[in-house]
Amino acid sequence: MKGLLEALIDTCLDLWDKVPGGKLVQGAVGLVLAYLLLAIPVGVYWSITPGAFDPVAEAKADAETNNLKLATGYSTVYSLSRVMDTLLTKPGGYIHNDKTAPGIWLDNISNWEYGALVQSRDLTRAMRKDFSRSQSQSVEIAELTDAEPKFNFDASSWLLPSSESQYKEGLEALTKYRMALGNPDKKQAQFFARVDNLNNWLGDVQTRLGSLSQRLSASVGQKRVNTDLAGDPSASQSTATADETEVKTPWLEIDDVFYEARGSAWAILHFMKAVEHDFGPALDKKNARVSLRQIIRELEATQETVWSPVVLNGGGFGFFANHSLVMANYISRANAAIIDLRELLNRG
Repeated sequence: MKGLLEALIDTCLDLWDKVPGGKLVQGAVGLVLAYLLLAIPVGVYWSITPGAFDPVAEAKADAETNNLKLATGYSTVYSLSRVMDTLLTKPGGYIHNDKTAPGIWLDNISNWEYGALVQSRDLTRAMRKDFSRSQSQSVEIAELTDAEPKFNFDASSWLLPSSESQYKEGLEALTKYRMALGNPDKKQAQFFARVDNLNNWLGDVQTRLGSLSQRLSASVGQKRVNTDLAGDPSASQSTATADETEVKTPWLEIDDVFYEARGSAWAILHFMKAVEHDFGPALDKKNARVSLRQIIRELEATQETVWSPVVLNGGGFGFFANHSLVMANYISRANAAIIDLRELLNRG
């Protein structure tokens, strides 16, 4: 066996010496191989998802550092800024738009980023149209009007302009709003912690989680009855669809959906913790704080360590685990808790 291995090595070396172009081509090929080999451990490091942080404690420290007041809404705005900053400054930076190795093949962390980005976009929109305005006729905050389109810029743009450059500009605008919010002299910058504002944003979160739950459940394939027009006999739709359809996530996209859901839950988890602090009096008046904490608990479960090196896709009651169905369970439970919370907030 040893002699056979030595012979194989000698053959490879002989072929290498006969590469057309001589030393120049050999050097170029060697550099490419070295680059790809180095990209493997770098890619593994970049794929580590960021850990959790305490949005309330860090918002308090941030306010003290800048000699600002921890005003109503400061924690929520800070948590949004921190999530967006994490997307830009974590190991490897923002990877979703990478066109070179190793970022181009790191689809798990890329989809994790996209999930967190979508939730950040939704919260930014809620801040612009609800949280920062006292009524429908009030003037929008200029910084939020600038931040929202920046965060909604194409997530995959690599150049001219890049996604990162737009998100950084949006983050700067959001920081200006946060600084004004903590300055008692800036009367125009406001954050209204009202139940109706909170309920509107929770509706957006509910819709997002419902979609993610369905996509996760489709990992094993399932037949679904068409309920598009249920509940309204006079309803109609533009194009007729079958009464029953079979939905199944393509095999190569199962881990993508899993990590997008994990990134979404990571962002929402921090937003909910900040919301509990800023909307505390309104929640207590409705005796709804415990309902919000249940949502937080379900979202924390989505962030447990995945010990398997790959996202497994076993049958529902099969021999192997199905990570997508486990994630769907936590997402669905969080979504159900949000529905209960919204009903509670709607009561007089």
